[in-house]
Amino acid sequence: MKKGSTIINCASVNPYIGRGDLLDYTATKGAIVAFTRALSNQQIKNGIRVNCVCPGPIWTPLIPSTMQTSAMEQFHAVPIGRPGQPSEVATCFVFLASQDSSYISGQSLHPNGGVMVNG
Repeated sequence: MKKGSTIINCASVNPYIGRGDLLDYTATKGAIVAFTRALSNQQIKNGIRVNCVCPGPIWTPLIPSTMQTSAMEQFHAVPIGRPGQPSEVATCFVFLASQDSSYISGQSLHPNGGVMVNG
């Protein structure tokens, strides 16, 4: 990759809240966050920025086709009171890919409906 390139990874809100019922998924998404930070530290000297998007509950066609009703009800358990739409996450990727984020690297954006996260 050349100077000015951008890498954007996708993780989840889950490693920040510690979902015990999704242990494997949560652990792998946490690894992506750590990978993002380490890769940013490695590549920033080459002029390559690396960031991550960590969505919360997003209503995609996969949700009603794979989840039971009780699990789908959890999608409303965020401060905003509704699941997000894919278009509300896509703008995070567009921002991180643009020059508008030229001073951001090693960070995670959290389109998650108002769930407070640390880290």
